[in-house]
Amino acid sequence: MAALPDPAPRPAVGRPPKRLPARKRRQQLLDVALRVFAAKGYAATTMDDIAEAAGVTKPLLYQHFASKRALYLELVDAVAQDLLQAIAQSTAGAAGPRQQVEAGFAAYFRLVVHHADAFRLLFGSEAPDDPELSDWLRRVEDVLAGAVGSLIEAGLDDEHRLLLAHAVVGMAEGASRFLLTRQPGRDHLPPEDAPEAAKDLAADRLARRLADLAWAGLRSVKPD
Repeated sequence: MAALPDPAPRPAVGRPPKRLPARKRRQQLLDVALRVFAAKGYAATTMDDIAEAAGVTKPLLYQHFASKRALYLELVDAVAQDLLQAIAQSTAGAAGPRQQVEAGFAAYFRLVVHHADAFRLLFGSEAPDDPELSDWLRRVEDVLAGAVGSLIEAGLDDEHRLLLAHAVVGMAEGASRFLLTRQPGRDHLPPEDAPEAAKDLAADRLARRLADLAWAGLRSVKPD
């Protein structure tokens, strides 16, 4: 998954925000908005909140994004695409079905340990009180389950395979929500300032544990 850089520091009071090329400014605003949405949820976040956190004026924010909805949807799409690409790349090089399951979990948990804000954006407990946005997030889960379903080869019909794929995705989501309620630095999750290698090791350990559970079930599945 592409790195999500830290937002630029807020400029000193009385100074105009540093001029950035349009592409870099847009990316900076996306980075900041991700953190704000993850912390406050969609409903409680305002464009004022994002502009203030980014150290820019609200008119400048609106030059890049027509509305809070447009900004949120762009973020969801970008994070989902990064996750799906990471899963596809990880599973493509796996030696067999069991290794594919573990590789897929590893890509998922690396999102959690490296970019918890991105996970909260996609799978946080608060669903936007907006039918279109809620449907959009459900489509992300459907696409993710579709990617997982393509790895399940047990002579199953499509509906059976998709059901199991959603169960596997739900397993990863539930475990991740539990982990993110724990105190960082204890048990499964390394602290935020831990080295990248330590975070990768934590993600790989989580992947092995859940893959053991998922694979024990999947290998016993038979067509009806």
